[in-house]
Amino acid sequence: MSPIHARALALVLAMTALAGCGASANTSSDEISITVTRDFGADDVVALERVPSAGGLARIFERHPNRRGAQSLFVNGILADEAASELTVQGGDRVWLDQHEAGAAREIRAVVGAFPEPFLRGSDGRRLPVRVECDDPRGGACAAVADKLVGLGVVAGRSIISRSAADETLRILVAPWKRLRGREFEADSIDAGPRASGVYARFDASAERLLVLGPGGDVARTLGDGAGLIAATRQTGRQPVWFVTGTDEAGVAAAARALDESVLADRFALAIADDLPVAVPQP
Repeated sequence: MSPIHARALALVLAMTALAGCGASANTSSDEISITVTRDFGADDVVALERVPSAGGLARIFERHPNRRGAQSLFVNGILADEAASELTVQGGDRVWLDQHEAGAAREIRAVVGAFPEPFLRGSDGRRLPVRVECDDPRGGACAAVADKLVGLGVVAGRSIISRSAADETLRILVAPWKRLRGREFEADSIDAGPRASGVYARFDASAERLLVLGPGGDVARTLGDGAGLIAATRQTGRQPVWFVTGTDEAGVAAAARALDESVLADRFALAIADDLPVAVPQP
């Protein structure tokens, strides 16, 4: 490993350790947190500003005119159904506006960069049931994901993966992609590309290569053995499904280790190569 990569890895591990010791961007019950970024989370404009929940979001966002042509507004990591001027938020919610160029995705329905939301506060002021579904419920990666949620105070069931028609459960699927492919509506949408899923990454036909895409949908990087992916998407009428996955078991384990607020902050999705974070989409 090069000295640069070694320093980067040490930084990631230090950030993860800090988050595990109680560092958190969670707000008090009567505040919301606001983040404004540009270019799919690449640049911070407003980094987690805490404001009274009664404040007008539209007035706050007016201070940051959009010069990128498109934007996405998320509440607790879920695409908002209303404009900022009409949006109702609850105390403790995390509101995130990203300004970006129009890309290959029609809309980006869910992101991972508000973690530990939506697992803590859910959606529309109500917590949602959470289930961790794994190819091997007794495996290390499955336990790591479940333990992370428990450590955050989230009650989460654990089971094997099953194609679910449930529409009110937040699900995290933990398995190599070759064992997820064809088993979930949401997995099918990721295979279909960002226009269908809003996720700027997909796996090749063998599921042994992770293709990280640019905003236009072109392949920017190809990751092989040991590559992991943390991504979320949402189908109409259902709650988001999160994926902790990879090209193989090592990639899934790497993704499970990266499931941390300090690593995921402001990421639309995150790939992992050699235990180092890779932004999704690529700039």
